[in-house]
Amino acid sequence: MTSSTTPGGLARFNALEDSAARTTLHEACASAAWGRHLLAGRPYATAEDLYAASDAAMTELTADDLAEAMAGHPPIGRPKPGDPTSAREQRGMAGASDELKSEMLELNLAYQERFGHVFLICATGRTGEQMRDAVRDRIGNTPEREREIVRTELGKINRIRLARLVEVD
Repeated sequence: MTSSTTPGGLARFNALEDSAARTTLHEACASAAWGRHLLAGRPYATAEDLYAASDAAMTELTADDLAEAMAGHPPIGRPKPGDPTSAREQRGMAGASDELKSEMLELNLAYQERFGHVFLICATGRTGEQMRDAVRDRIGNTPEREREIVRTELGKINRIRLARLVEVD
């Protein structure tokens, strides 16, 4: 139940028709299972309740659900044209040197060949060098270890995106 203390963005999210709320959640995370979990918990009294529901949904995602979520993310350094969210989140690569961008492209391709999906990291606030170092560190992981890191990183991204949703007034 919403109250006068519910942030404006959260109150609006709670009041959306299911189809509009589903679309809004899909913009935050492409996993349909994650979105269904969050829809089922509405209305949320606080942003923390929404974040907790997101965290709980993340723990329940299958490998296929994670793959679906990752498919919604462009490679680091190559945000989709017209996608301001990815461009904002990957801002650390925007001013990177051509050499770093080229190296990141090569690492992205090697990572994708090894694991079968894009390199996923919560890029918000990270420099291009930090993202490059992270992919270098993670490329040697086992697929099982990497899947759990991806789950954690996706959870961070989802929280940031949900925070933007609920804080908009």
